Amino acid sequence: MSTPTLSGPSASSGGPAASLAALRTLPRALSAATAEPRTYLTAREKDTLRLAANGKTNHAIARELGLSEETVKTRMQKLRRKLRADDRAHAVAIGLALGLLRLEDVVVPPDANRGYRPTG
Repeated sequence: MSTPTLSGPSASSGGPAASLAALRTLPRALSAATAEPRTYLTAREKDTLRLAANGKTNHAIARELGLSEETVKTRMQKLRRKLRADDRAHAVAIGLALGLLRLEDVVVPPDANRGYRPTG
């Protein structure tokens, strides 16, 4: 049997030749990128979600990240759309469920739940 010849751009024909190793990894890279689009949040969107999980308002998030409040609102809309969340609390819950946020990211105030009577 003869070896099949590859047609297309190559170094000898004036165009760049794609390496076989790069072509082999392409399907995996594409499937990983499209496997679960809900989990792809930018680092900035994750920062915004983390601060929202800690009860920060858009104004407080904007101050902490050095952004305008409109930018924070836009980021919240984008990440809610990506997560298919109805509101910011739902986005935080989805972020925790998908592993985008960790419980350690949420700061619990030391006096949380203090002074309430136990039920039962």
